Amino acid sequence: MKKTLLLFFLLHFSLLGLSQKTDSTKTLVTGSVSVTNNGISTVPTFSLEKPAAIFNLSVRRNRFSFEPELAFGFKDAKPWYFVFWFRYKLVETAKFNMGVGFHPGFVFSTTNILDNGVNKEYFTTSRFFVGELTPSYALSKNTSIGFNYLHARGYNSDLRQLNFLGLSCNFSNIGLGNRFFIKAVPQVYYLKTDDTDGVYLTSTFTFAKRGCPFSVSSVMNKTLRTTIPGDDFLWNISLTYSY
Repeated sequence: MKKTLLLFFLLHFSLLGLSQKTDSTKTLVTGSVSVTNNGISTVPTFSLEKPAAIFNLSVRRNRFSFEPELAFGFKDAKPWYFVFWFRYKLVETAKFNMGVGFHPGFVFSTTNILDNGVNKEYFTTSRFFVGELTPSYALSKNTSIGFNYLHARGYNSDLRQLNFLGLSCNFSNIGLGNRFFIKAVPQVYYLKTDDTDGVYLTSTFTFAKRGCPFSVSSVMNKTLRTTIPGDDFLWNISLTYSY
């Protein structure tokens, strides 16, 4: 696991060097590092509900992008999840965008088992293959609406099949004077996991200063109705450094 983390950091810094050649190679490299007090997920089963650190990287060339995301527990540095998105823009205009993507994903958990009277801790990995469809339409310069459909298949996991349908509105630049702005992304979504399902409301708010790489954000997730196990309301606050 240490080798995997080291490889990811080396990829971060090597691609930062490539980003200086964006004009000649037409390759755009961006990324972020976030720390949060509460690792939550739109899929309740996958929530960590502990402090976490999340590393994102995006490497885009023309309409293709590769977007790995690695998340770890903040206190114990144990892996939480790894996903490796491959995305392609089918349609990309000033008003309408249509993207497709897929990723192999890995969710990690710890299980305690009593073995011959001794409590032993086992580290397990659930594997998933996920596909998505993401159309969006710009209502104005800073406002858009989007639809997200995601289908996942589980392997070596208790969760065998997942479907996600989400409708969101993105307010990308709400000015607070000349120096500060906020972003807001409310979303209502339907989630079906095997024989259980639910409807949820989630919102992401981000506060940032223009020209500053640091931002503060918060995610709130509220259950409207569900048969999926999990907390009725979750929230967190995160500090992010973006480059």
